[in-house]
Amino acid sequence: MKKEYNGVLVFAEQKKGQIHKVSYELLGKARKLADKLNAPVYSVLLGQGGIKAEELIYRGADKVFYIEDEIFNEPEELVYKINLVKLVDKIKPEIFLIGATSLGRSLAPRLAAALNTGLTADCTGLEIDEDGKLIQIRPAFSENILAHIKTDTYPQMSTVRYKEFNESERNDQNKGEIIRIDAIKPENELVKVISELKEQEVNISDASVIVAAGKGLRKAEDFTMIKELADLLGGLVGATRSIVDDGFISKDFQVGYSGNRVKPKIYIACGISGAPQHLAGMKESEFIVAINTDPSAPIFNIADYGIVDDMYKVIPELVNNIKSRM
Repeated sequence: MKKEYNGVLVFAEQKKGQIHKVSYELLGKARKLADKLNAPVYSVLLGQGGIKAEELIYRGADKVFYIEDEIFNEPEELVYKINLVKLVDKIKPEIFLIGATSLGRSLAPRLAAALNTGLTADCTGLEIDEDGKLIQIRPAFSENILAHIKTDTYPQMSTVRYKEFNESERNDQNKGEIIRIDAIKPENELVKVISELKEQEVNISDASVIVAAGKGLRKAEDFTMIKELADLLGGLVGATRSIVDDGFISKDFQVGYSGNRVKPKIYIACGISGAPQHLAGMKESEFIVAINTDPSAPIFNIADYGIVDDMYKVIPELVNNIKSRM
């Protein structure tokens, strides 16, 4: 069956004409996988006219299949699925990669079922073995092990979380082909957006500095001191799942396996013990500072600098010190 399939396909997610950065991360990984397989890299873009599809070529795609129509302005998985299944059946990629975004996590299982193939979700690593098969690596059993998964069916499908891989370098000298395809439209409108109740104001995954709070934060009002420190450092606040569940702050700011994966230059963990689920979302930060009263807290095992003290004492001192130097 494998001989029928060739190439690595990346789903380039877009919203309001802007390509999601996870697409560039996947293209970087796709190129490494394709080079080992001596195969081309494809990308598929579904969206309105005017999207800069050439950016996908500059990031490593050999061919971009641009299915252009305003019907893709709404995140309707069934419409996406119909069009993607037709493309996959035509070009038969060996590997199909999708970002584990809100749309990707909903779309990928529908695609896998329609294509009668397997799917490994939330991968943290992708490798090619000696037989040319895709090894799909993901955490399992509360992050205690890394499962290595193979699928016998094609295409081999994986979703990968944002910030898991580095973005591919942009090279506007790259040559490639953009192939425009007519969209398949359903006879009846399937989804209609009446209004957007909430527009996420920030994307914590893109922050260069994050000051995050955990169970050591006593009440929601105390987030003001966390935010003050974050503001002084030009960063954003973050939170563990426990205080998000307690209603201290919205899930937009949650860091961890079930929240956002982040890779800031500086991550300051305030009152965070370091549960595996949280560490999975921030352990790749360039420089980690931990503040905790418990010297045996797991967070200190990955911290570059640890302060064993009460955050309610340390943070105000940090804030005053920074202000005195401004």
